[in-house]
Amino acid sequence: MNANHFSFRTLVLEILACLVMAGCTVGPDFERPTTSTPAQVFDRTHAAQASSKAVEAGFNSDWWTLFNDPTLNALEQHLADANLDVAAASARLRQSRAEQRVAGAAEYPTLDGAVSYNRERGSPNGILGLLGVSPTETRSQSASGGTPLGVAPLPGSKGSPAYNLYQAGFDASWEIDIWGGVRRGVEAASAMTDASCEDRNAVLLSARAELARDYIELRDTQSLLRIAKQNLEIARDTTKLTQIRVHEGVTTDLDVANASAQVASIESLIPTLESRCETTINAIGVLLAEEPGALQQTLGEPHDVPELPAQVPIGFPSELVQRRPDIRKAEAQLHAATASIGMAKADFYPRISLNGSSGFQSLQLSNLANWASGQFVVGPSITIPIFEGGRLKGTLHLREAQQQEAAIVYKHTVLEAWREVDDALVVYDAEQLRRDRLTAVVALNQRALSVAQQRYKAGAVDYLDVLNVQKQLLEGQSNLEQSKTAAAANLITLCKALGGGWESAYADPYISE
Repeated sequence: MNANHFSFRTLVLEILACLVMAGCTVGPDFERPTTSTPAQVFDRTHAAQASSKAVEAGFNSDWWTLFNDPTLNALEQHLADANLDVAAASARLRQSRAEQRVAGAAEYPTLDGAVSYNRERGSPNGILGLLGVSPTETRSQSASGGTPLGVAPLPGSKGSPAYNLYQAGFDASWEIDIWGGVRRGVEAASAMTDASCEDRNAVLLSARAELARDYIELRDTQSLLRIAKQNLEIARDTTKLTQIRVHEGVTTDLDVANASAQVASIESLIPTLESRCETTINAIGVLLAEEPGALQQTLGEPHDVPELPAQVPIGFPSELVQRRPDIRKAEAQLHAATASIGMAKADFYPRISLNGSSGFQSLQLSNLANWASGQFVVGPSITIPIFEGGRLKGTLHLREAQQQEAAIVYKHTVLEAWREVDDALVVYDAEQLRRDRLTAVVALNQRALSVAQQRYKAGAVDYLDVLNVQKQLLEGQSNLEQSKTAAAANLITLCKALGGGWESAYADPYISE
């Protein structure tokens, strides 16, 4: 009794010692990388010459509202819940969260219950032959009825009766995380979940930018279609004028032919523009998981390209790293790679597990619940790596190299982000200056066309002069409209480069599980 008590106390002390040692965690701890903030990039806001200026102010995460377009706002608000790419990314996020939960389960003991029934008979030609059981003679009585061991009770007896075996019990095991390998695994899984979350945010941000660009392109095409129809009316009126002048003998059929050719040339633009409107609406429909033509009623009515805001708040330099999903994802991947080094190092050390089982076993079902049928096994086990053929060192070197790669990728991602912001600021300001010049060009072309038409009516110029001026006006109007669209698209590019658009309250319908 004393010996048993001493053994049990020793076992308890060993377990407690293991638990105390479990606070050790091998491998490097993750430290968030420090990045420089090149403020000179944001200094471009002071040198901007365009009317719509980027300013250092609190960034508006709902950047599409800068266009002050209710239709665009409604589409963007509906996008997060409807877009299929975002839904697929959300599904991957849920997968990652499930994997994190699987990794976390290794920190806890496992407990399994089992109940079984077996009808068994030992082979006299097998191990029972060592006991002297004869294979030529069997017993008519079942072992579960009277013979407790399922064989003849005395060596030399013949035969082996069949018997029933009932068992019920529990098995438990727990690997003590002495070196922190499991904790590092949970840390890596948690970091990968963060990376998956940022990947979803990046998909949402890209979808928002694509929707805004398609919407701007649709309004641009509708405006070009309106301009083409307006010029078509002017060309038709001019054609009628040439026909009158031919009838009066003032000019020749050459002017009529040239005017008619101009009408046909403008008419040829209209089908292409109309089809482009249809395909752009369908592209927006795909982003919102709508069937072709479903948004025709909503978007079919022509509207101008939205005006640019007077100011574009772009936040502050220190916020860029905290806001862009690609940078946050690269940081999470670096975190996971760092934690995986600790997992590899933990494999070099012994593993200690606590194992145990308890239950009941009986040859008769009626006796299964008796205390006398109880049995148990409990005790620790230790596994020590002795020779692995270089596998452990190779794995460690692999994880260290992966961590170095992740650090390089992070630096490259940050550098690329700053480049995108700087380029977007430059292009946004430049396109607005181009738009202003084209506005002046169109105004001059309109005045020139009015003068040319008056002079043609007076017979002071040929129709070719009117035709050239009208062509210049159509080209100038088209260029101006496309410049307005490019400026709006550049604003979208700038907002995307700044990393906003995923922070909205409705940005993640799966955030609560």
